[in-house]
Order: sequence, then structure tokens, then C-alpha cells
Amino acid sequence: MATVGPSGGKARRRSLEGVLAIVALLLIGLLGIWSTDRITLQGERTIFAVRCEDGAWDGERCTGRLAAGERYAFRASATRHEVVHWVRGSHAPSGKYGDCTVNDRDNWSCTIRTDERPAVTRAMVNGMLTDACPEAAGRIYWVPKWKWWALDLGIGRFDSAAGSVPDCTAH
Repeated sequence: MATVGPSGGKARRRSLEGVLAIVALLLIGLLGIWSTDRITLQGERTIFAVRCEDGAWDGERCTGRLAAGERYAFRASATRHEVVHWVRGSHAPSGKYGDCTVNDRDNWSCTIRTDERPAVTRAMVNGMLTDACPEAAGRIYWVPKWKWWALDLGIGRFDSAAGSVPDCTAH
């Protein structure tokens, strides 16, 4: 009967530690990709909006409490020249822009017809909202996905949005 000496146990332990390290790095990498919203199952782009409760916006800083807002989703189709938009988790119907120039899910612009329900933006550049609605009365403030989820779960205290643009739905 063969016995495993002390060096065999150490080698097996090192091998297990190596596998666990690789698994941990893969999980951290996947979490990093998920947190930036760079990969989605449907090829969509989501904007994670925030509200300023019990305070006011001072630039992109909330003087009160920053709270998770709506999640605005967009699915752009270059072949159909359209962008479908909706609010995740809402019972409100989705809308669709039908006169769009679409490069990819992160780069598109649309001409909105009067019969189309407006979304928070008419265009996206590099996955970010643009100043497409200068006539808008309000603004939309957003944060990265990871920060929105932290706010939604009540984890952490944040006071700044990552950015803001005129809200095309606010007139």
C-alpha cells in the first residue's frame, strides 16, 4: 500500500489553492464586468438614475440623501433603425423610436415624431446619455450600476451622481 508523504500533501494543497485563486479571480472579473453594465444578455443598455431626497441638487451633488431611481433600458437595432425604450420594473408600456441612426447599442440618435412616447434621451454616445433635449425642464442624474444597486439595498452613503443631462420627458 502506497502512502503519501508530507511533500505529496503540500503539492495537493498548493494545487487546490491555485484553483481557488483562479476561481476567485474569475468571479472578481465577472463581478467587475457586471458592475459596469458592459455585458448584457440581450445587448441592451441601462441607465441607472438617482433621486435627491430631502435635499436639492448642487451640480451633480445631492445635499440630501441620494436614492436609487428608475432604471431606463434601451435596445437599439441597426437593421430596423429603431430604439425600444422602457423603465425596468415598471408597468408602463414600452416606447419605440422609429427614425434612428444606430451604430451599436451604445451609439445611436433618433428623430422623435410627435406620435412617439419620449424617453429620457434621444441619443446615446459611448453608452452615456447626451444633451439631446436642451428644451427640457428637468434633468436626469445617473450613477454606475454597482452604486445604484448599493443604494437600492441601503448599503453605503453616497452624495454624488456620475453625470446628468436634460431629461427629454420633462417639458
